[in-house]
Amino acid sequence: MSVTRSAIRSVGGYLPERVVTNAQLAEVVDTSDEWIRERTGIHERRRIGEGQATSDMAVEAARQALERAGRSAADVDLIIVATTTPDLTFPATAAIVQRKLGAPVGIAFDVQAVCSGFVYALSVADGFVARGLSKCALVIGAEAMSRLMDWTDRGTCVLFGDGAGAVVLEPQEGQGGTADQGLLGFALRCDGTKQDLLYVDGGPSTTGTVGHLRMAGQQVFRHAVINIAEAVEAAAAVAKVPVAQIDWFIPHQANQRILAGVAHRLGVAEDRVISTVATHANTSAASIPLAMNTAVEDGRIKPGQMLLMEAMGGGLTWGACVVRL
Repeated sequence: MSVTRSAIRSVGGYLPERVVTNAQLAEVVDTSDEWIRERTGIHERRRIGEGQATSDMAVEAARQALERAGRSAADVDLIIVATTTPDLTFPATAAIVQRKLGAPVGIAFDVQAVCSGFVYALSVADGFVARGLSKCALVIGAEAMSRLMDWTDRGTCVLFGDGAGAVVLEPQEGQGGTADQGLLGFALRCDGTKQDLLYVDGGPSTTGTVGHLRMAGQQVFRHAVINIAEAVEAAAAVAKVPVAQIDWFIPHQANQRILAGVAHRLGVAEDRVISTVATHANTSAASIPLAMNTAVEDGRIKPGQMLLMEAMGGGLTWGACVVRL
């Protein structure tokens, strides 16, 4: 039986020019390079420039993805930006990206699921593309996490970086089996009772301020390893693809110990895990597409391979998806 899938045609990424090393952070907060590396695996991260906005990074990643897909802004009819650091309270950052790209009138909105945002946004875009409502969609994860940091809190400020990643999604006819190119299965979750484990202490309707990121790191770690594994297995079951048959595991780049813990729990070999946490740190919703972009550029990820993506973020939200390139 013929079915329409949402296929990833290309991926693009953007990292700000400024590199901030652990040693540089140690000059402004009570920490050290050794302390950060041992607990997180992070060596450095990028920081957005003065006068630069989340939409600017999103546009750069989108342009690269469009060029690689052989498409232009004129072809785009849907833009979804996953971000927790929008340019403005409104309009949506996606609307600003549409304007800056010069894309025509179409559908544009943001998805807010924090670090899980890119997986959530892919599932939302799939609802448009696979049902014939979009012929060329941009799904973008873009974050300026440095703008949410409390620079006196060494437990959080060392963990995050800035950047953007984007994919072009287009419809692809398939036969309804695991050999099809495209998005094959999702599992999305949220448990609002765990809100206080990871949140920002400000907002328009409460404090009237942006606020700073707050996190109970050890509790988030425990929930991540257990809950992400369950979502991964659920997404693989929907896709009818055993985890053992996955070519590449692309996790949210939160912490190297979380990456290793989830991979071990799933029985995924270390050499099949795409990790960029050492140089990107945690870029929230941008981390999965940025990691994917890195592995496409260095030749590890190839057309036809099966990818497994997962993430956990504030909410707590988490989720996973399976896609064949």
